[in-house]
Amino acid sequence: MKLLKSLLISLIFLMAINVYGQETAVPSDKEVSYAVEQEMLFNKTTSSHLIDVSTVNGIVTLSGQVNNMLEMDKAVQIARTVKGVRGVINQIEVLAPDRSNDQLEKDITEALVRDPATEAFEITVDANNGVVTLNGLVESWQEKRLAGYVVKGVIGVKGIKNQITVDTKSRRSDADIKNDIKKTINNDVRIDGALIDVEVIEGRVYLSGVVGSANERVVANAVAWTNGVVAVDDSDIKIKDWARNENLRMQKYNIRTDIEIKDAILDAFSYDPRVSSFTPDVSVSNGEVTLSGKVSNLKAKRAAESDAKNIVGVVSVKNYIKVRTANIPDNEDLTMNIHNALLRDPMIDRWNIEVTANNGVVYLDGMVDSYYDKFHIEDIASKEKGVVAIENNIKIRDDNDYHYYDYYDWNSYYPIYQVDTRTAYIDDETLKKDIEDRLWWSPYVNQDEITVKVDNGTAILSGTVETRREKKQALVNALEAGPKDVVNNIAVQKFEK
Repeated sequence: MKLLKSLLISLIFLMAINVYGQETAVPSDKEVSYAVEQEMLFNKTTSSHLIDVSTVNGIVTLSGQVNNMLEMDKAVQIARTVKGVRGVINQIEVLAPDRSNDQLEKDITEALVRDPATEAFEITVDANNGVVTLNGLVESWQEKRLAGYVVKGVIGVKGIKNQITVDTKSRRSDADIKNDIKKTINNDVRIDGALIDVEVIEGRVYLSGVVGSANERVVANAVAWTNGVVAVDDSDIKIKDWARNENLRMQKYNIRTDIEIKDAILDAFSYDPRVSSFTPDVSVSNGEVTLSGKVSNLKAKRAAESDAKNIVGVVSVKNYIKVRTANIPDNEDLTMNIHNALLRDPMIDRWNIEVTANNGVVYLDGMVDSYYDKFHIEDIASKEKGVVAIENNIKIRDDNDYHYYDYYDWNSYYPIYQVDTRTAYIDDETLKKDIEDRLWWSPYVNQDEITVKVDNGTAILSGTVETRREKKQALVNALEAGPKDVVNNIAVQKFEK
């Protein structure tokens, strides 16, 4: 079996060389390190001056010091989004503020109880000098992962030992598990999974084959944790740039009926612990999705929309889900609950944010340094019980000098981009070359599908791609080069049904 797989990969490799005419040049380790440094510099979610980057044979090592686990995770995510990166070794030290074990345990327990998706989890918390051990029982790997994410969002956490047990309640056949994983990979726009092979033995999943980026391998591992899985091994997945070529996608983006799209969205909802208990209504017409129904919190509404956008074949999403809660806290209590949640968070605890509430509508005012901070604050408020809508009036310093694109939600592998465009190039030809270079470094777009023109500092993008995500990523890459503006004329290919 292994021999046959190796022969198949070799055959596909030869096909790829034939497609390109020659194999794409492999960047040097020094070039990869520079590219990672560049992404961190332009991405305002990390303190890039505190993080060191080194690369050996495509394996990137991150070291240095940050003050919370969320920032550490963002640095790792950014590194995975660079072409040529085959893996990331995380040696970043988290120097969170020292807090007493009792106070840290109290705040973590409060965060888990107040989060609408984790409030019912049976979890015990033990803190020892900032290192938190979680024990308990949940029904899915996604719930276990979400609990860990919530804990990372508490100030003072320096490390996590997630020992929560997953009890799936029912045993499934290996064949059913395998079919579910293959279907999920095929439905997810974040993975070109045509070259991924799936094997399941007694609930243990073995992934092999080829993907185009380190980030795709991480996503493939995550979506493989379907019901009944006890372990996932992705060590046999290789990362090759040529795997991103559209001719090797095996018709991944072709011919999706509305029924197939709807079924895929409902499957995604069933695995998202923020949405699974609500099962919003889904209707699809020519790839245009409409969500309706009721959920108990604003974060669930937003998570449902994000899940739908990750499905192949979705053209647009209209979100008419209503947030309805049995008991809306009075204005003073809701304001205090959100204020306390902001104080627990390590990313934005230093900002003086004014919070007011009126019948479930929350108003946020103040000033922060970045769009990341602004929308991170909004995300925290969206998880509070009783919040039905948010008016985010937080202002950004030098607002006119930044472009902002948010790819983030709790289960996303795309970092938030805030791009500084204050230093535009005078030379159009130099700017054009820099944009093309940044497109080349991105594992999410194929440079040869996109044409770049620059007119007096304004970049004009054209061409055809297969997903909305590729179009947006090309825009982000262009903005990173520092143009005065970007006109994105890239078309998203529509396949006939």
